[in-house]
Amino acid sequence: MQPFLTLTRRELAAYFLSMTGYIIIAAAVFLMGFSFVVLLEKLQMEPTPMPVTEVFYITQFFWLILLLAAPVITMRLFALEKFSGTLETLMTTPVSDLQVVMAKFLAALVFYAIMWLPLVACLLVVRHYTSDPTAFDFGAVGSTFLGILLLGCVFISLGCFASSLTRSQVTAAMISLVFGATLFFVGVLANQLPLRPGWQAQALDSLSFFEQMHDFARGVVDTRPVVLYLSLTGFFLFLTLRVVESRRWK
Repeated sequence: MQPFLTLTRRELAAYFLSMTGYIIIAAAVFLMGFSFVVLLEKLQMEPTPMPVTEVFYITQFFWLILLLAAPVITMRLFALEKFSGTLETLMTTPVSDLQVVMAKFLAALVFYAIMWLPLVACLLVVRHYTSDPTAFDFGAVGSTFLGILLLGCVFISLGCFASSLTRSQVTAAMISLVFGATLFFVGVLANQLPLRPGWQAQALDSLSFFEQMHDFARGVVDTRPVVLYLSLTGFFLFLTLRVVESRRWK
């Protein structure tokens, strides 16, 4: 357990010992703040039946942060190690391949969660100046962050897999972005296209991240998307582990 925690601290510290981590957080904070400014201007002090979390969720800024942040956060995890030649040195230490993969994933996920914390401040500012206390529902806020964290698990694990495939950080980011955007747009198309009842429609509907996140933003937690996100996370981490272990076959 101690080697795993040491690796996790090492990976997490790498984000804050370079400008990359601060730039990612600054960009996310800017987009969150700008999105709330746009929302307040659109509402024009008029009441809305939706909670603040649901109003924020339907903006393009939310998905822009979600889809772009994970590739940038994860692109260096394995690609930089391979490029600098430190991966083999790391693997010769008394740690297992699984510990390395999980430590990198956990560090990236913790940084991802820290990146979203300023959203709480934005919601509290809106709550302070609103005249309707029901606009800020603590249950909806909690379920929204749960949805953000679960979706983050999927995209972070996908980014880990992409980073393990190449020595180039830019290539890793592009692979992660393309696959992440594909998963998202498959779910969007599933809601737009008229599909006949059957397993095909159910399979596409299960990947409807947009609608599933809509439920989280309204304060509804369904176990089906939770199981789906955890399963996808485990699948991509399994692929990452197999790629890391493949060095022994060469």
